[in-house]
Amino acid sequence: MTNLKGASKIMYWADKLATYSSMQGGLTRAYLTSEHKQAHQQLADWMQQAGLQSWQDSVGNQWGRKVSTNPTQPTLIIGSHSDTVANAGQYDGNLGILLAIEALQQLQGTELPFHVDVVAFADEEGTRFNTTLIGSSAVAGCFQEDWLAVTDVQGTSMAEAMLDFGLDPNLNSAAKRKSEETLAYLEVHIEQGPVLESHDLAVGVVTGIAGAKRYQFKLSGMAGHAGTVPLALRRDAMCGAAQMICAIESFAFEKQIVATVGKCDLFPDAVNVIPGEVHFTLDIRSQDQSTLDNCCTALLAELSIIAEQRKLQLQSEIIYQAEAVLCSDRLQQQWAEVVESQTALPACFLSSGAGHDAMVMTNITDIGMLFVRCEKGISHNPRESVLEGDVAVALNCLVGMIKKLALESPMLK
Repeated sequence: MTNLKGASKIMYWADKLATYSSMQGGLTRAYLTSEHKQAHQQLADWMQQAGLQSWQDSVGNQWGRKVSTNPTQPTLIIGSHSDTVANAGQYDGNLGILLAIEALQQLQGTELPFHVDVVAFADEEGTRFNTTLIGSSAVAGCFQEDWLAVTDVQGTSMAEAMLDFGLDPNLNSAAKRKSEETLAYLEVHIEQGPVLESHDLAVGVVTGIAGAKRYQFKLSGMAGHAGTVPLALRRDAMCGAAQMICAIESFAFEKQIVATVGKCDLFPDAVNVIPGEVHFTLDIRSQDQSTLDNCCTALLAELSIIAEQRKLQLQSEIIYQAEAVLCSDRLQQQWAEVVESQTALPACFLSSGAGHDAMVMTNITDIGMLFVRCEKGISHNPRESVLEGDVAVALNCLVGMIKKLALESPMLK
């Protein structure tokens, strides 16, 4: 297996990067924290060692550039995110950044017809402010000014956190890149699913990213004494929520989508009191946007019927939505050619059920993604794991892709 030396370095880097954490004995790294600053300084050091120019932009993303002495084409951007969920694994997002740095180091002596920028997006997960894709949204010109007023659990606003970090929140638009100056966006990411492992493949070509909608529901009934109110006279919000959750699961099976109730809180939350109110969430996703929209409409109607039958009141609020996006056909084909040349196996094409920075970057350029096998598909978990040999394959593929684009990039436009 070639490039094991480069893969070994990346695995070491990943271990080192995981030490920049606010969590004792685990990994949590959120936006605009001291751990964010430390991690990005470390990334800047590695970028500079790789011969890259390095800088921080106006929202805290960290950049490195392989400069072309005579650029004839727009800049190629390669990146992923450096922030994590709470109690995270160390490869989600971070692996893609480290692969890009090492790939550019290995191309130090190669002249390219474009600049290549690697970016560590400062916030994709939304761990601190519950607002996702902040870093890439600023670069793609999608940063929402009302985000500056959002507060964390300590009551600190994003604007205040930016100031504490040394950034000027009024300059967030300075991070924006122009479409005409961007050749393409590439992202290498762990799969976060079991498909590649099931096929015993190191890497796969991503066809698109699922659209998603998230809802917050409030289901209201009537609290009462657990011993004195007959079952037939109850307006039990918890029983209604349970029926709805089962209906959501059945609906998802029927429509061949994914839907998840990940959070459920009941009130008054006492062992001898009939629950009078339940709050629960719904995360629903599909690779096809029209399917997602139609399913959301149909499912909400079904839940409303359950509420009516049980004499409950149901309120719903959309708290997040992202449209399904497709990866560039041309970039998919180029990735596939590189994968097949490196592995001597037919390329595996698969879709992403998880969101990525690439879905925002599609607002300004073509996107192409490569997935790397992860053990049992586990992600957002300390047990997240990748094989060093698979990292070597991914590294070879990324180097090969950059070289291919250098030869064929006019075909992207």
